[in-house]
Amino acid sequence: MKRITDLPMHLQIFLAVISAISLVVLCTIVLWLWTDDENRHLNAFATFSGMVEQTLPSASAPVDAQSAAIDSWMQRTNARFALFTANGVLLSRQLSPAIPFPHQAKAGGFFDDWYSSRFVWQLQDKRLLVIQFSVDRIERPWTFILMLLALATAVVVISFPVIRRLTARLESLQHSVESLGKGNLAARVQVTGRDEVGQLAASFNRSATQIEALVQSQKSMLANASHELRSPLMRIQMASALLSAEHSQASNELQRSVRELDALVEEILTLSRLEMADNVIVGELLATDITALAAEECASVEVELHAEHIVAQVDARLMRRLMRNLIENALRYAGRDVTVKLKRTPDHGFLLTVNDRGPGIPESEMARIFEPFYRLTRTGNGSGLGLALVRSISQYHGGDVSVQNRSGGGASFRVRIPLLHNFT
Repeated sequence: MKRITDLPMHLQIFLAVISAISLVVLCTIVLWLWTDDENRHLNAFATFSGMVEQTLPSASAPVDAQSAAIDSWMQRTNARFALFTANGVLLSRQLSPAIPFPHQAKAGGFFDDWYSSRFVWQLQDKRLLVIQFSVDRIERPWTFILMLLALATAVVVISFPVIRRLTARLESLQHSVESLGKGNLAARVQVTGRDEVGQLAASFNRSATQIEALVQSQKSMLANASHELRSPLMRIQMASALLSAEHSQASNELQRSVRELDALVEEILTLSRLEMADNVIVGELLATDITALAAEECASVEVELHAEHIVAQVDARLMRRLMRNLIENALRYAGRDVTVKLKRTPDHGFLLTVNDRGPGIPESEMARIFEPFYRLTRTGNGSGLGLALVRSISQYHGGDVSVQNRSGGGASFRVRIPLLHNFT
């Protein structure tokens, strides 16, 4: 047996609409039956009033005779009667509470108000016969209203889950698409049903799997290529060291280029390992004096440091690389006007801030400066991997990195690392 979600989307919506219309039609039928029931009551009382009229004395008869005839009908039925002249003069006795004269009543209908149980009938001689019957007509309208409310509630109860199920699956798909767009290559959506939404979810999962495989393949290829470059670089470096003295200048230039290439290869390998950190153990997380690391890096380039004493569980080699890359990036664009701050955060992690007074970063470029091989200018030094490594190292430690321009010029890079284990 097919489930509703196995049907095409347009059929699901169509069935929901048909269900709602069916309930409206049912409500209309009930209303019609109620109105028809009212008409039948009017017809019945009109017939009954005609029978009473045939047994009443004429209008010229004594009042006592007319009243006695009315009393006779009251004894034989459960109804109460009142007989008035056309001018409103009472011709029969009344029990308490008295039945009022129907001043604005229409002959052949109910009077006083919509829930009244009194029926007025005009005799041929213009006298008015009022019958108050024992059927409780006051409760019946409220019963009808409750019935309408119940039907309306049924419409909501039936239609809302159907509509919500349709939109919930679309929302789940939307969240997965957004997650994939933010870099979560493992984002997938649960496939429910075989309708258009289910087929779209399955297509998304297949596409996400292909994208993840492609990205992982590129990372592996880059890491393998970088690793293979190590051996020829080592041979070139050894050969340059054996050059004769008359070629010392060329040898020095060659060795400098080799060192730059070697550093680039090392950065690529580190970045590749960090991006595949789910399957690769990059390094040990040990109790490390974060303040001492920052002090060493700042002292080596004579940068001012303001720091609290912090010891935390990190990969010391990666954390040193993170600090060095941020400081070198700031010095490259701002000269000597660089300050570093290190302090604890309320969650017992730490915040590393590197401020400079350089040209700042265009707002349109802020989202891209942490991408691998991306540089603001093509004329400066650097491989374009420094800030990408900063982001990957911070994420490897469960943190993040952000940047914003400073008032008065310059940029401020902030690395926030949460508590992995804090030693104070």
